[in-house]
Amino acid sequence: MPARRLRWSVLLLWIASWAHADEVDRVVQGIMQQYKMPGAALAVMREGKIVRAQGYGLANVELNVAVKPETIFQSGSMGKQFTATAIMMLVEEGKIGLEDKITKYFPESPASWNNITIRRLLTHTSGIKDYTEKDVNFRLDYSEADLLKLFQGLPLDFPPGDKWNYSNTGYVVLGILIHKITGEFYGDFLQERIFRPLGMTTTRNISEADIVPNRAAGYRLVKGQLKNQEYVSPSLNTTADGSLYFTVLDLAKWDAALYTEKLIKQSSLEKMWTPVKLNDGKTYNYGFGWSLGNINGHKLVEHGGAWQGFTTHISRYVDDKLTVVVLTNLDSAHSHAEDIAHDVAAVYLPAVKLPAPPKAIEDKEPAVTQKFRALIDGLAQGTVDQSTLTLEAAKKFMPDDVKGYHDYFDDLGAVKSVELIERKEDGGVRTYRYRVGFERDKHVLVLGLDHSDKITVFYFE
Repeated sequence: MPARRLRWSVLLLWIASWAHADEVDRVVQGIMQQYKMPGAALAVMREGKIVRAQGYGLANVELNVAVKPETIFQSGSMGKQFTATAIMMLVEEGKIGLEDKITKYFPESPASWNNITIRRLLTHTSGIKDYTEKDVNFRLDYSEADLLKLFQGLPLDFPPGDKWNYSNTGYVVLGILIHKITGEFYGDFLQERIFRPLGMTTTRNISEADIVPNRAAGYRLVKGQLKNQEYVSPSLNTTADGSLYFTVLDLAKWDAALYTEKLIKQSSLEKMWTPVKLNDGKTYNYGFGWSLGNINGHKLVEHGGAWQGFTTHISRYVDDKLTVVVLTNLDSAHSHAEDIAHDVAAVYLPAVKLPAPPKAIEDKEPAVTQKFRALIDGLAQGTVDQSTLTLEAAKKFMPDDVKGYHDYFDDLGAVKSVELIERKEDGGVRTYRYRVGFERDKHVLVLGLDHSDKITVFYFE
């Protein structure tokens, strides 16, 4: 290529990069300002190579320390993909099998665990309930034996394989299994087999006692006011459901490794990125430690995390070889790490730009909307009228669940607007999607009613 043409090509690439940078800044800073986020770190990778790594805002508000690419954040549930990879390493080595019953390794388990396989733990289809502060005191230290015994005493939410329900508990059990099989604490196994080989020098288990250079502080919003993260006992910050430190720079190395077979075979990765099949033959878009999706025909594997004042997200558009990682130091109610990841991806790959929010439709059933508002208002006060719920729905509104809703709505603030955006009917169940404007955020919530106007489902979309 003639020198002049080469210089022109380089100039065009520089201009394109500059244009992306400007738009990325607008996206990140706009969302941060809207939701009062203290800080965020971003990395964008093409074909496993960093094309942008930048920090925004503050890693520590009290000390006025800026976020930079080297800033260390907590992982939350993004750590599950590393636990799942460790399990696949053991599968490739023939030390365990995906269809192995976990009672093979934990023979003291209750009879209800007899049909739980390692695959079911990986895919959140085991039926083991997701532990809450009601089940586990987050301020107490537990040994692995303590946690396992506690979990074995919990009733199953459903028979293994019947449904999909996110369960941090299942991944804690997987970490205990790694320890039992290898003789190594799961965090040490990850260090030896994943982090060190990839040069992920800052990635490790959480330890608030250790001196950790460049560590960000975690925050939460309480009635619009920024507060420090809540205390969690040291032992509960070392479990395999998502208790890691890392940076966007280390995650770029992780992303690059996923294009290779440095850790596991591509066939194993394909298993991790295959939708789980339930007992009735239906599938759910979750693999092993990864959520699976498709945006406008572009295959997407991704996962988020939220824990102790941090929220994180990784989105990998596998066919386009584009990855976006976002780490923030604000709790899950407000940080919108996933929103940033998706909007930044659309800057580099316009085809994945999400459609505009749906317009409101005419509300011909104001009584239903009134029932919806009454449910929200009640939950915001920490109460729910059980007479309005079906028996099945009532199981999702136990006292601990209601407290969780109360805390969440308390963070969001007062309801400012409610718009109906969709109504569907299927098999006697009517489903309503509402866009709700809260004082400090907007959300789409879904309400389902049966033929007798009892509430069958209610959830944040």
